[in-house]
Amino acid sequence: MKPNLSSAKKYQCVIFDWDGTLMDSEAKIVDAIQQAARKAGYPVLPYDESKQIIGLSLEKAIEFLYPSVTPKAIQVMSAAYTQCFLIDSKVDMSPYPGVIELLEFIQQSGAKLAIATGKSRKGLEKVLASVSFDHYFDMTRTPQESESKPSPLMLQQILDEFGIDAEEAVMVGDTVFDMEMAQNINMDSVAMSHGVHELERLQQYNPVVSCDNLTELQTWLTGRLTAHSIM
Repeated sequence: MKPNLSSAKKYQCVIFDWDGTLMDSEAKIVDAIQQAARKAGYPVLPYDESKQIIGLSLEKAIEFLYPSVTPKAIQVMSAAYTQCFLIDSKVDMSPYPGVIELLEFIQQSGAKLAIATGKSRKGLEKVLASVSFDHYFDMTRTPQESESKPSPLMLQQILDEFGIDAEEAVMVGDTVFDMEMAQNINMDSVAMSHGVHELERLQQYNPVVSCDNLTELQTWLTGRLTAHSIM
């Protein structure tokens, strides 16, 4: 655990990214994006290059990897990605160790739990149901109801729903898209080093702490949560 500044601040809400933060899904996402490129006739990029887009909405991820992509190819790749990720891929994914203990700890504190993810609504709901985590979260946001990271709109929608200010919430993520999204709304962020982007990149956005795993995150949150209340 590597704190960048000390604070006695209390949070009424913890907002999580999903892929690479709570779910170890990197390999499955890369498999799906590589198969989608193959289906559309585009070059299959190396693993390390392909994984850099995790956290973005699917359309923005495709445009990031293939800047000259046509609208038609985006449609083909999006459909192929969804088919592969939800149905065809044989690559396993699983929640990171300590996730249930962490979510129950936050829930018992009375703080709100939310997700802000680049996944599609269909994809998020399917994976939450598959691991039986849907009952932990008071609110979830995907780009389909909002905007892709690093736009802070997902965070603003969550704050508005709970009637709290940015300083009363913290964003937990593993990519620069998560860190920049929080920075864009002046919200504290926590950098998880077990995910997609290197810790050195995440620290450029001045997270309040960096954690190597979810058990460390739970330890850091101890004493920093307070029950949600609308004044």
